[in-house]
Amino acid sequence: MQKVAPPLLRFIRFIRLLSHVVSGLLQSIVYPHVPLHIQKKLMQNWATSLLTILNIKLQCHGKLPGIEIPRALLAANHVSWLDVCVLMAACPTRFVAKTEISHWPILGLLCRNVGTLFIERSKRSDTMRINQQISDVLEVSERVTVFPEGTTTNGKQLNHFHASLLQSAITADALLYPVAICYRTAAGSICEEAAYVDSSLIVSLQAILRQTCITSDVTFIEPIQCGMKNRRELARLAEKEIAHTLLLPISHKQTEKPSDLPIG
Repeated sequence: MQKVAPPLLRFIRFIRLLSHVVSGLLQSIVYPHVPLHIQKKLMQNWATSLLTILNIKLQCHGKLPGIEIPRALLAANHVSWLDVCVLMAACPTRFVAKTEISHWPILGLLCRNVGTLFIERSKRSDTMRINQQISDVLEVSERVTVFPEGTTTNGKQLNHFHASLLQSAITADALLYPVAICYRTAAGSICEEAAYVDSSLIVSLQAILRQTCITSDVTFIEPIQCGMKNRRELARLAEKEIAHTLLLPISHKQTEKPSDLPIG
């Protein structure tokens, strides 16, 4: 039987988390006005502290894109809102998110101040604009992460990868890094409580706080040279590599969605 964190410990974690979010808000005010290397350090330190508060142990595998790689686009599978935190802690990066998140209280302000790129999913034409924004960010040696599944899973399968936002890697002549994310319980099984599926943020947070410990395995897979490949070829290659790494089946769909986004 899986152990559950006692109520007092959960309460202490929650209070510490609230304090940390307030600290993040204050930092985010100055964040856009400091040099890039300081921004990366602020982001990494804040995300690492958040994982510590939630007792999430981050384990990174593979080779992260270093400073010798001028342009790197990360394409990751999507399990939870925690994905953003573990990637910020492992490899400071900007993200693409749906426009609605920018209007959320507190979290919306945080996302806006740290340079999240927002796309209107209801407008297919907005894909061209966001691809150009991603390319511009890659050109100045910042990392960008997209979640090509377009939604989250419970961690036991991989959804079809949509190709639309991978066009930016071709335009910017960037390396495409597939990133495999997995959450495990203290016993080593897949931690479905870490997943964010058909839930609210509050309910998801409560489920995470109940865990005594969660391990997040993040694997940076060998990068894909875009070369003469088209975006659909890149999507299939990234999808295949992540599925192989996580030993997961792929659920394919016939049509592609106009945007590849982290959900709120």
